[in-house]
Amino acid sequence: MKTANARSWKLRTVAVLAAGSMMIATTGGCNNAGEGALSGGALGALAGMGIGSLFGKMGAGAAGGAIIGAVGGAVIGDQNQRNAR
Repeated sequence: MKTANARSWKLRTVAVLAAGSMMIATTGGCNNAGEGALSGGALGALAGMGIGSLFGKMGAGAAGGAIIGAVGGAVIGDQNQRNAR
């Protein structure tokens, strides 16, 4: 029972941190694709590390999160730059 409660607590904590990171990323905004890729990669790595640690694969989670976050951040930054023109 203690293990299930600990895992549930970790999952809730990671979900709150991931949601907070995404809110910061979307409200902060990125001026171009480079800035978006950098900030998205950093936030994605943190979120991926947290989720990966739940399954004992922290490194793989961080790497996957960084890649997904960088691509997403680059797209958002590029769109922000295009809208600013």
